[in-house]
Amino acid sequence: MRSIWKGSIAFGLVNVPVKVYTATEDHDIRFHQVHAKDGGRIKYDRVCTVCGQSVAFADIDKAYESPEGDKVILTDEDFAKLPVAEKHEIPVLQFVPSEQIDPILFDRSYYLEPDSTTPKAYVLLAKTLDQVDRVALVHFTLRQKTRLAALRVRDGVLVLQTLLWPDEVRAAEFESLDDVAAPRSQEVAMATTLVDSMSEDFDPDQYTDEYQIELKKLLDEAIESGSDRVTRHEEAEPAQMDAEVVDLVAALQRSLEATGRGGESGGKSGRGGRAAKSTSKSTAKATTKRAAAKSSSTRSGTKSTAKKAAPKATKQTRKGA
Repeated sequence: MRSIWKGSIAFGLVNVPVKVYTATEDHDIRFHQVHAKDGGRIKYDRVCTVCGQSVAFADIDKAYESPEGDKVILTDEDFAKLPVAEKHEIPVLQFVPSEQIDPILFDRSYYLEPDSTTPKAYVLLAKTLDQVDRVALVHFTLRQKTRLAALRVRDGVLVLQTLLWPDEVRAAEFESLDDVAAPRSQEVAMATTLVDSMSEDFDPDQYTDEYQIELKKLLDEAIESGSDRVTRHEEAEPAQMDAEVVDLVAALQRSLEATGRGGESGGKSGRGGRAAKSTSKSTAKATTKRAAAKSSSTRSGTKSTAKKAAPKATKQTRKGA
């Protein structure tokens, strides 16, 4: 895992350096939108509705529109003026009983790792929270946004869970529940008996996402079948090496000459070019010497054979005479 934030927990006068990691991940299979006709990827363009031109991300600001239709455009400078908590500090506000936090308020979870060579303060805070059975309410600022969060312990590791603000939870008001008669005691007793018969300890490992498993199976079978819906990924063939070139500098020089830049000079490139030429000339001279030696050896061998064959030919001539 890669940490997304570094800072410290301010626990009274105790400072606990920590690194923050995302504690959960989404296992859903992602899809791209494509053109059904030819499978081409669909891309989206940021187009201004006023001028009709594409707008670069750097030229985009944020705007707020009131219910009355008034629009206010804010820049990064405006947001920088807003009050935020210390970006690299997680201040503890208070400690509250765990059962007093409604689970509906929990948002995202993060693991905290000690960021110190002596994590004694980290272990002390984790042990204390575990014994008192309370969670610490803290402020946590991430990506210029300050959230209320709960700091608790899970298997000896500090876990930070951001909380929704109270006004972010909608009120559950349904007219269909108004004036409904209360269930009879016999009905409640029977329902309780049914609950008891189905009661077990919670084991999350026994539950799986069957939809994602079947979807992955469907995709794997489609790829293995080689149907016309599958576009094969073709890897580029590795470039063939020039068997005639054994000197790397000479090969680089030949590449530069092919692009018309072999004659450039100046600085390191110029010295490299001259070195390449010198090496190329040396290679050419060595090749010439080897060819000359081979040619000389061939001529020498030919003369030697001719000298040995000459007396035999003379002797045959005399015998014939």
